[in-house]
Parts: sequence; C-alpha cells; structure tokens
Amino acid sequence: MWEEFPNACDTIGLGPRALHRRLRVYGVKLSKDVKPKWMRTVTGCEGLRLFLETMADTCRDSGRVSLDDDEEEFVDILEERRRSSDLGHALRTFNPHPFQGAPSCSTAELNKAVLESQYLHYVVKEIAMETGSSVEEVREKASGVLEEMSQNLQLGFIRLMGYMFTKVFKRLFTSIFVNMEGLHVLQQAIQESPVILMPNHRSYVDFLIISYILFTYDIPVPVIAAGIPLAGMKIVGEILRRSGAFFIRRAIGSDKLYWAMLSEYVKTIVRRGYAPLEFYVEGLRSRTLKSLTPKLGMMHMVLEPYFKGEVFDIMLVPISISYDRVLEESLLAHELLGVPKPKESTMGLLTARKVLQEDYGSMHVNFGRPLSVRHMCQGKINRCQYNLTPRDLPQKPTAEAQAWVNWLAHVMVRIQEEGSLISPWSLMACLLLQEPITALTEEGLLWHQLTEKTLWLRKLVLDFGARLNWPGQMPDSDVMSSTVTLHHSIVRCKSGRVYLVQEEEPARRHPVSPEEGVNKTAAMVLMLASYRNQALHVFVRPALLASVIHITKSTQIDELFSCFCFLQDVFSFEFIFIPGKSSQDFEEACFFLKKCGAVHISQQELTVSETGLEVLSFLQALLRPFIDSYQVMFRCLSEEGGHVFTENQFLPAVRNLATQLILSGELHTYEALSSDTQKNVLSALRRVEAVTKLRGSEQNEYRVNNAAVGRIGDMLSGKIPPQRLQPTPDARL
Repeated sequence: MWEEFPNACDTIGLGPRALHRRLRVYGVKLSKDVKPKWMRTVTGCEGLRLFLETMADTCRDSGRVSLDDDEEEFVDILEERRRSSDLGHALRTFNPHPFQGAPSCSTAELNKAVLESQYLHYVVKEIAMETGSSVEEVREKASGVLEEMSQNLQLGFIRLMGYMFTKVFKRLFTSIFVNMEGLHVLQQAIQESPVILMPNHRSYVDFLIISYILFTYDIPVPVIAAGIPLAGMKIVGEILRRSGAFFIRRAIGSDKLYWAMLSEYVKTIVRRGYAPLEFYVEGLRSRTLKSLTPKLGMMHMVLEPYFKGEVFDIMLVPISISYDRVLEESLLAHELLGVPKPKESTMGLLTARKVLQEDYGSMHVNFGRPLSVRHMCQGKINRCQYNLTPRDLPQKPTAEAQAWVNWLAHVMVRIQEEGSLISPWSLMACLLLQEPITALTEEGLLWHQLTEKTLWLRKLVLDFGARLNWPGQMPDSDVMSSTVTLHHSIVRCKSGRVYLVQEEEPARRHPVSPEEGVNKTAAMVLMLASYRNQALHVFVRPALLASVIHITKSTQIDELFSCFCFLQDVFSFEFIFIPGKSSQDFEEACFFLKKCGAVHISQQELTVSETGLEVLSFLQALLRPFIDSYQVMFRCLSEEGGHVFTENQFLPAVRNLATQLILSGELHTYEALSSDTQKNVLSALRRVEAVTKLRGSEQNEYRVNNAAVGRIGDMLSGKIPPQRLQPTPDARL
C-alpha cells in the first residue's frame, strides 16, 4: 500500500497542505518533519486505508477541518481595493500569460474558423438535403446563429466591468476571500493546457466574479456560457458579450443546426486554447442553494477534443463560491412557490439598486486543484474508437463514454460541494428548521438554547470534515449575534428569543385567507431552508444512515446497506451521489457515525450507542422534511383519479394537497410546497420507471404506475422492507 500512496494522492489531486488537513479528518496523524514529497511517519493505518479507498476512487478534492492559524489560505481581495483607486485598478497594465500552445486569435478569426470547419460543412450539407433548402440558405442561417451566440471579448470592456464591479462589490460585501494557492496553480495550468472553469451557480453575482478575480491577478479572463435572456438586456447584454459572455438558447430541442453550431464553437475554443472556458455544470442557478444534478451537454462538448486526440490534455478546475447571504434569497423562495421569475431586463437591474443598501457579509471563492482529463480517464475510456471515423464527422458518444462523462460531472459537483465553506448561519438554519413552526412564529426560540446547540453542531460538522467559515478572532457569542443581525430579513431576536420574520403584507380590504397565510409562512421557511441546504452535503450520507436505522429498526449491516441504497435511489435528484459509489458512501457514513460516537460497528452489526441518540435524532430530523414531502407527492399521485397527468396538473395538485395537510396539522413541513422538490420527485420516479413519459405527447404527459409508487411510499415509511430500485451502475466508473 505504501508504494501506491503517492500515485493514489496524485489521482486525488491533493497538494501537501490539503492532504495534511484531510488525513486529520480520517484520524491519520502526520509527523511535523514531513519530507518534501510525502511523509516519514504515519500512524493510524486504518484511517489511511479508508481515506485512500474512499477518496482515490472518486477523485474528490480535499475538504478541510478549519482554517489553520498558520495557513494564510484565503485573502480578502477587497481590502486592497478599499485602500487604492478603483480607476487605477481598472486601467493598470494587464499582463496575462495565456496557453503557450495557442496561436494569437481574434474573435473574428475564431468565428471564421467555426464557419469554415469541415464538421460544419458536413452538417450544413446534411441539413440542406434533409430540408430541401440550398446549402447557401443553411449556411446563412448558421452565420446568423453564430452572430447571436458568439462573444466579443475586448479588454476595454473588461476594464469597464472591473471598475463597475469594484464599486458594486465594495457596497455589497464586507470581504471577498480567494484562496491564493488555488489561484497560483490555475495560473500555471492555463499556460500548459486548455482550461475549463467550472464554478457552482448560486447567484447572479457568480456570473462575472471569476473574470473579475482573474483580471485582478493578471490571469487570462474566460469566455463564459450564459443564457440567451441576458443578451436581450439593452446595453447590459452588449457589455456582457464584450466581457466574454457567449449566449446559449435555453430550449434547443432537436434543432440540429443550432446543436452543431454550439458544439463546434465550444470545441474550437478548446482546441485552439483561445481562452479559459467557463460554464456551469449544473446548467441553471440553484434556487434552493444546494447542488443540482449535472447537465451533460456542455460537458460532452468540452471533452470531445480530447477524446478525438485534438488536444493532449484538458484541465478541469472546480470552483466553489460560498455566500454568507445571497442577494436573491427572497426572489428564489417565491419562485419555488410558483411566482413567475422576473424577466431579465436593464430596467429590472436598475430598479434592483436598492440591494446596494443591504449588507451581504462575505463571499468565499475557492479555486480547486485542476484535474487532468487525461489522467482521470486512463483505463476507463478507449479512445481508439474515435480513430475509426474521421474527426470532422459527427460521432455519437458510446455508452461507455456517456457513463464516464456522467460520472465525471458528478465528481466535479461533489468537489464543488467539498470546496464550499459552511457559515455559522447555515448551522443555525439547520437547527431552526427542526423546531415547530409555532415556536418560531409565536413563542420564539430561546437565544441561549440556539447558541448552545449551534456550538454543539459546530463540533459535529468539524468531525464530519467540513470546511467551516467561523471567524476565529471573535468570541463565539459575537459570531452568532452578528450572523443573526446579517439575516434580519429572515429572523429577529427580541427579549432573548429568536422569531421567524413574518412577510409584510400591504394594506388590504379583506383578511388574509388561511391558504395565503400558509404561502406567506412558506416563503420565509424556504428562505431559511436554502441556507440549511448549503450545509446538507456534509450531513447527507450520515443522515441517510441515521434514517435507515430509524426505518428498518435493524442492526444487520447487509439490511442497512440495502435500505441505504434504496434511499439513494429515491433521493437521486435531491442530493449528489457519484454513480457506482454506494458502497463507499455507506462506508463513509459508518465511519463518521462511529467517529462521533453515535454507533458501534462490528463485522456484521451496527448498534446505536447510548451517547449517540442526540446525533442520530438531529440527522434524522434533517432529512425528515424531504421524506415527508416525498410521501405527500406519492400520496397525490396515488389519489389522482386518472393514470395520466401533465406536469402542469401535478404541481398545483401537490401544492393544494400540501396546503390542506398543513392547515389540518397532518403535515409539518412547508418544503412540500417547493416546485423544485416536486420536480425532483417526478425525475426520480421516472428514473425507476414508476412514472413514464408518453412519447409524442405535446403536453408532456406522464403515466403513473400506482402500484409502484405505493410500494416506494411503503418502503420509505418502513411498512415493507426497502430494496434497491435500480440496477447497480458499473463499479468501474
């Protein structure tokens, strides 16, 4: 094992500091006199074995226990901006070091290369034959698509955005922390290979913060995949385009020409090393602030040049952006309750300037260690198949390649999760949501009770290996007081008690109906839940096991593992699980519960310890809103008279049923009203074929298998033994 240790760590992609921190989480102690490469003495071999098996197989980046006092890992980039001229920063000499193998290329030359590519020639002729149009007509249409899509990156507009963003960021945030080690590694990686930047997406602020940071540190600014509605914003759309944004339609469907143009445009950028390319692997901005199931279209496009041997390697850089407070917190909650999303417009941007009067705390931008595609796919993808067809011809990826890309996309999202920093408010939100709603709205929760539980939870989250953003230079009481003050829009503290803020209602003639009252409370609960969601990735695996123990009432490892896999299948669209890694997830859950003293584990049995009830109770309550919400939706599907329904029928029906159950006191979670949760249920049921989408239906009709849905509900409630709902994925992936 020791001979393989350096190779395993290379696979994980850890630097020495990150390795040191992560090993401590798993109970492995390093001596202080560490060799330049690895180490001289290590104790705790069992922890090391589990670490390597769990981490090397999934290629996850390092987590961390906390910010060590002797490690200046994050630097506040606004500190310098507050002391110097904003205009001077924008107009200073910008001296980036681009990809060394990339020839100098203008935007016009890039677009010309796309239009003149052999791949596009082939697709244009094929479409002309299929539609009966002339080649010239199809080419003219392709040129129009490219004009709508393409970026027009110009340094002058980067400087303009740099000046504007400095002004805005200094008003919005007290600090923007960036890990300099990751930034320096990125600077080197960009010079050596084409680089793909993959940040998570929680706020509109995400969109150009990466460009702002790279401009600040003389690193080539990226071209960024953006939604087409942003292009329609007067003036702003053009500024974004000239700042590096290229715009993609949201509903491409089966538009063969558009797919070809987008694919070739992206692949040309990667092949030529034109600039780092940035896109959101989750596809959309998360309205719940937890990770979304990755979308694979763009992922396939950026990787294809490597599969075809057109580039030697591609470096994928996961980026984790964490917020103390999100600008759109109220907007996101109302969208989840069915309020239409406001259309992106310049006027809307101007009228939203009141957000500049609020304090949004700190932002952390954590640049993960670049991951080599060449290294990660070694032994997993046979690229020889791509030599059988000319590179310029369209090739459908094999099932093997599709499975690997899906695996890789999930790995990237997991790395984003582990790179994010958990705020004190996220811990407090976890605890507040476990209180009865009447305690939060009427009686209030005792302040000292909340702070004591938060400190207890802080210890637990550190035991689970989380990266915690807890200011060490302030007393704990001040940290918690300031975080509640920061989130005054959600909670308030009065007379030693904490209350959930009630949404203000304009003067009206008629009293608020019970249903309207539920919606008002739900908006505040969903805002609170979004901050809890930022910490869920830390707890979800131990929480699944805690729920399994509660559901099965069993102590047998085999039975617990079977139920664990069942819950992963049910919540496959709710949380991120890497395909084929259920065994490692279960081992990790067992390890953490054992580490915090919640359970005892023998070879065949897992038993609850006397001191573990508090931990297990907290973890079970953490998942209870999801389990209850899913049961409501299973019930709604079973109670519907017909076996065929549309999504537009299902969502209001669930919302109405959940509202009535809340009013009757039968349901205690407002999260069943969330449209994202409702859609996740449909997606999960479709995956296990309990619900099937009818082909050829213009209204997206679904057929429900009532027996299958009822059986899943019975397994979730423990009425019948849970079992895996789908075949185990290929373990090699």
